[in-house]
Amino acid sequence: MNYDAILVVSFGGPESKQDVIPFLETVLRGKNVPRERLLTVAEHYYHFEGKSPINRQTRDLIAALQTELERHGPKLPVYWGNRNWHPFLTETLERMKQDGIRRAVAFVTSAYSSYSGCRQYREDIARAQGEVGAGAPQVDKLRAFFNHPAFIETTVERVRDAMEKLPAELRAESQIIYTAHSIPLSMANTSDYVQQLQEVRKLVSEALGHRNHFLVYQSRSGAPGQPWLEPDILEYLREVKEKNLAPAVVLAPISFISDHMEVLYDLDVEARQLCDALALPMSRAQTVGVHPKFIAMIRELILERIDPAKERLAVGSLGPRADVCAENCCPAPQRPSHTRAG
Repeated sequence: MNYDAILVVSFGGPESKQDVIPFLETVLRGKNVPRERLLTVAEHYYHFEGKSPINRQTRDLIAALQTELERHGPKLPVYWGNRNWHPFLTETLERMKQDGIRRAVAFVTSAYSSYSGCRQYREDIARAQGEVGAGAPQVDKLRAFFNHPAFIETTVERVRDAMEKLPAELRAESQIIYTAHSIPLSMANTSDYVQQLQEVRKLVSEALGHRNHFLVYQSRSGAPGQPWLEPDILEYLREVKEKNLAPAVVLAPISFISDHMEVLYDLDVEARQLCDALALPMSRAQTVGVHPKFIAMIRELILERIDPAKERLAVGSLGPRADVCAENCCPAPQRPSHTRAG
C-alpha cells in the first residue's frame, strides 16, 4: 500500500485558562452533562493553570516519530489533528489536501478497542473528510496495539522503574494496581476493552514475576445512575489499606500512552493525597510516552500497513487486531456517555 503522509490523531486539550471552558464544551457537546459537572472538571485544569500537558506530549511524540522515520524510513511527512481542540482534524485534513496529500495512515493515541478509543476516532476522521469535501485525503487507521511486544516491554520497564522507587523491604509484597479509564458498561459490553486490559495486566505481571496485582478504573464521569466499569481507584486504595492487601502500591496507568491531565490529577493529586492520608506508600509508573521502543513500534505498525506480507507482531493469547475493523465493531453505546478530557 502506498501512503504519502502519516496522521497522528489525539484527543486534544486546552493550553490556557481561557481555553478550558470552550474545550470542555466541545468535549461535552451533545451530551446531557450538567453545567456543574463541567465546572467541576474545569477546576482540575485550573489546578494546572488551565494547561493540559497532552498537546505538548503529542508534539514530543511527533518529534520523536519524525526522527525515527528520518533515520530508518519511510520518510513521510507527519501531520497532527485532534478530536476536541486545535489543531482540529478538519483543519489538518484541509491542510493535507492543500499540500497534495492523497492517502495517509493514521496513528491514534489509544492502544485499545472500544467505541471511544477506536471507532469514534474513525468517525471523527470520516466527519472531517466530509467537511473538507472533494479532494480530502483517504485515511487508514493503524490497528490497536495493546499487545504489541514493544508496548508490553515498555510498560514492563515503566512499572519496574516505579517499583524500584518503593522502599526495598516493601517491593516483594507490594501490589501493582493497573489503572484504566472507566467507560460505561454499555460501551464495555460491546467491545474487547476489558479483555484487552486484563491481557496487558497478565503479560506485564508475568514479565515482572510479580503475583500481587489488580485492575481498577479511574476518571469516571457519567451520570450517577449510569453503570460504569468498577472498582474505582480511590475506593480500591481504601480497601487495600483496610484489608491489608499490600504494604505498598504501584499505580500503573496502562490505558494511557502519555501523562496527561487524567493521569496527573486523578493519580498524582487525588490518589497521592489519599495514599498519604492512609499512610500507604505509593509509586506511580510513567506511561510509555516517547520511550524509544514505543516510538519504534509506531514505525513497525506503519510498515505493517504498507506491506501486507509483513508479520503482525503480538504477544499473549489474543493475537494481532485486524487492520480494518469489522463494520459492527465497537458500536456506540445506546445510552449517552460523558467523557472527561485529556
